[in-house]
Amino acid sequence: MSNMRKILATSALPYANGSLHLGHLLEHIQTDVWVRYQRLRGHQAYYVCADDAHGTPIMLKAQQMGLSPEEMVAEVQKEHEADFNDFLIKFDNYHTTHCDENRELASLIYNRLNDAGHIKTKVIEQLFDPEKEMFLPDRFVKGTCPKCKAPDQYGDSCDACGATYSTTDLINPYSTVSGATPVMKESEHYFFDLPAFEGMLKEWLRSGAVQEQMANKLEEWFADGLQQWDISRDAPYFGFEIPGTTGKYFYVWLDAPIGYMGSFKNLCDKQGLDFDEFWSKDSDAEVYHFIGKDIVYFHSLFWPAMLEGAGFRKPTAVNAHGFLTVNGTKMSKSKGTFIKARTYLTHLNPEYLRYYFSAKLTSRVDDLDLNLEDFSQRVNSDLVGKFVNIASRCAGFISKQFDGKLSSTILDPALAQEFVAAGDTIAQYYEDREYGKAMREIMALADKANEFIAVEEPWVLAKAEETRARAHEVCSLGINLFKILTVYLKPVLPALTEKVESFLNIELTWDDHKVLLTDHQIEKFKPLMQRVEAKHIEAMVEESKDNLKEQAAVQETELTKDPISEEIEFDTFAKVDLRVAKIAKAEHVEGANKLLKLQLDLGGETRQVFAGIKSAYQPEDLEGKLTVMVANLKPRKMRFGMSEGMVLAAGPGGKDLWILNPEDGAQPGMKVK
Repeated sequence: MSNMRKILATSALPYANGSLHLGHLLEHIQTDVWVRYQRLRGHQAYYVCADDAHGTPIMLKAQQMGLSPEEMVAEVQKEHEADFNDFLIKFDNYHTTHCDENRELASLIYNRLNDAGHIKTKVIEQLFDPEKEMFLPDRFVKGTCPKCKAPDQYGDSCDACGATYSTTDLINPYSTVSGATPVMKESEHYFFDLPAFEGMLKEWLRSGAVQEQMANKLEEWFADGLQQWDISRDAPYFGFEIPGTTGKYFYVWLDAPIGYMGSFKNLCDKQGLDFDEFWSKDSDAEVYHFIGKDIVYFHSLFWPAMLEGAGFRKPTAVNAHGFLTVNGTKMSKSKGTFIKARTYLTHLNPEYLRYYFSAKLTSRVDDLDLNLEDFSQRVNSDLVGKFVNIASRCAGFISKQFDGKLSSTILDPALAQEFVAAGDTIAQYYEDREYGKAMREIMALADKANEFIAVEEPWVLAKAEETRARAHEVCSLGINLFKILTVYLKPVLPALTEKVESFLNIELTWDDHKVLLTDHQIEKFKPLMQRVEAKHIEAMVEESKDNLKEQAAVQETELTKDPISEEIEFDTFAKVDLRVAKIAKAEHVEGANKLLKLQLDLGGETRQVFAGIKSAYQPEDLEGKLTVMVANLKPRKMRFGMSEGMVLAAGPGGKDLWILNPEDGAQPGMKVK
């Protein structure tokens, strides 16, 4: 088509130190629906993303897991890609910021900024961990709040009284990495001269590139005066070294947005696309970033200024969305409403969530609530009760009585035309990210189709010879109306659409909403979607609580020295039944980073146990060895199967982990005293 647009869209890069949750999905579903709509219109639309793989938290978490940062981010990326794929998020490329393309582009942009005089250096004082020999970001320093004296508060703000302060104001500060008392130390840092771009940024913000709500918010930054931005961090740091320096690294937020370009460059090299066509100053392509409102500052001030200063084009628009709440409040671990992507997928169809988010999304920056009761009612009422219902009421008659062929005439051309004509409005809603309005329009049409079928009563017409032909026409028109609605829902429900396309013997593009099928052969109708069942939602919430109890326990001790646990009585300890067990079989667990699956012989009884000792042992080294297990631990259902006990291990973790090998003479099943 002559007016084909060239579009590149991105979603914010998920951080590579944890699993995806439904908050991530809100953004990626919003972007995916928009890109699928553009592709359906025949535009050249690309969607790229990547894992954000750099920074202190990733470096420390990898150390704690006994992995190199590269190994950890590679594992997390695999998990992220599987989750996105199962939610039907269709990237053209999913990459990582820890890659050659990103390193080269970050260096190029930095060198251009530096040559143009936009990089400054100054010596700053920062807290330093003398044991770990590293400078400490605010979040890795804790201490007593200088205002309300609450203990264990982070280095920049107090959870107890809400005060914000400088890390150096903390009383009795300690490093959460080693527990040591930090000292002040000087270091030379590199700064990006953001204030030099103030005029350009003010103009860009009012050009329609960001939503009005966001432009108003960003005005406050100008009122306070733009500050130079610290873009360097000292070694040790997991990231890219700044060209021309030793031991100085790009702060993760410098190379993260460049990761959009890096991922696209990787795609260009794979597919023979022209990178400059999208990123050069005179590009006629469109570039859109979809992000959460919490990172608008980076995307609407630093990022366009960096691009401008380095001679690249700026984004066409930065589309921000609000936060996701569940049942009206912040996602909560204790309530089981902090739901991981994978936990959702275990229990529910991803297209339920794609539809529900679409039904509530607007072009504004408002928060969106996933109310679990409303979620099941809305999906059951709209998708099953209204949309799918049209096909299930009409298809049977056509298959059984009319050889699976639609009628040669259209019974009510005015009704059909009303459905066709709605296409322009719905298209504009998709374009403007007003998905909620589009879904309302589509469901109002579905109501009309169901009303038409209810009034005509084809099940009555089909019984009498003289009205059979009308029954054929009623059901054929019903199927045509259903087909038009399917086109309108295709960006939101790609998997369901595929089933409909098989049923209708047709592949649907956007322009097919104008086409009415006559004398057309269809296949036998198969059920398209099940209703949401309350028990599945309850199971998902329950599993989220379990998941998170374990996780919370791990996170609590993650970056601090392990404190001695609360004291227990001797009687409590005496209840622990320790037994010698022979490791009869040991094997890897597919999809698990830390676990090995063990079959333990207790002298006549075999137990299956999952043990988190993969970092220290290969399965073949364990078979035949003796170990000690807690034999009376209540069995626990894990994602990979039932674990019927616990193996004792000692050591700081990683490769230094020892499962105890009892003295010779110990027999499987013997009690350890």
